[in-house]
Amino acid sequence: MVLLHANPGDSRDFAAIIPALSRDHRVLALDWPGYGQSDMPPQPQDINLHFFDEVLRQFLTALALPPVILIGNSLGGNVAARLAIESPDQVRGLVLVSPGGFTPHTAVTRTFCAMQGSRFSLTPLRWASLYLKHDTLMTSQMLKRAQDEQSDPQRIALNRAVWRNFARPEHDLREQAGCITAPTLLVFGEQDPAIPAARDGKEAARCIPDAQTVVLPCGHAAFAEMPDRFLTAVLPFLATHR
Repeated sequence: MVLLHANPGDSRDFAAIIPALSRDHRVLALDWPGYGQSDMPPQPQDINLHFFDEVLRQFLTALALPPVILIGNSLGGNVAARLAIESPDQVRGLVLVSPGGFTPHTAVTRTFCAMQGSRFSLTPLRWASLYLKHDTLMTSQMLKRAQDEQSDPQRIALNRAVWRNFARPEHDLREQAGCITAPTLLVFGEQDPAIPAARDGKEAARCIPDAQTVVLPCGHAAFAEMPDRFLTAVLPFLATHR
């Protein structure tokens, strides 16, 4: 099982659920380049989303992993879904937590992505404080990282570059998602302002064949905001598709 975090974020965001997942799986939590303990990529301001696709492929190849279960949040969910579309033999199951790529864009969403990709962007702390709706030990630690290490100028440049890609056509998975054959569980937060369950969640459920959907009373990171409720939804799904 491979865990793929959001932008910004890092592998520590999943700390509350890793012990339970590790009882039945070998769990690997990846830090994207420029996040957590991974080195910053060259020219982070020019990163495009296919960069992360290639990182995941190289990661799986380097470790010679068999078909994996992917748990991806936001950016990580987009990358996980794209791998399932393009290389179905490498993916045994998907848990997509508020995944990117299912937003029906409007002038408002495009403008917000452009703003977040510019010098006028909300700080990592301000943005995280808007999309994390529950105060837990994990979310407190996420906010602290947003305030400190994720506010480094190079990391902000990377964060903005990723945001500039979110409104581009290649980020949109809706037409391709019908090709996903891996068992899929969608987890959305009904209070998430970034990827709303009522809009993006319905789109994802419509596009991915036979996907199961769970909507929890939280924001963008259900696994950190309400880990027990998250595991109650996810563990039976994983047991069915072991």
